[in-house]
Amino acid sequence: MSVSMSTHVLDTAAGRPARGVRIELRQGDESLAVAETDDDGRIAKLVENLEPGTYSLVFHPPSPFFTRVELQVELADGHHHIPLLVSPYGCVTYRGS
Repeated sequence: MSVSMSTHVLDTAAGRPARGVRIELRQGDESLAVAETDDDGRIAKLVENLEPGTYSLVFHPPSPFFTRVELQVELADGHHHIPLLVSPYGCVTYRGS
């Protein structure tokens, strides 16, 4: 079995992708990957070849209120796309395709 993950961040207040957002993937206390979003607000492959399991995805978005958004996700076999939409005082995420 193999798990891979991608993500993107959209600044909904500005109406554009959020570039340079630091994102970290953790499992327990261990940091597995750290990357920043590109000019299109994306990280095409944050990780590949993980085992299925519980992981934390930590975003550091461009918001005066949300300085850290942490999601705990249960990843099964296959590819997972997990985006974050953020504005100064609100954020939402979903399982993308």
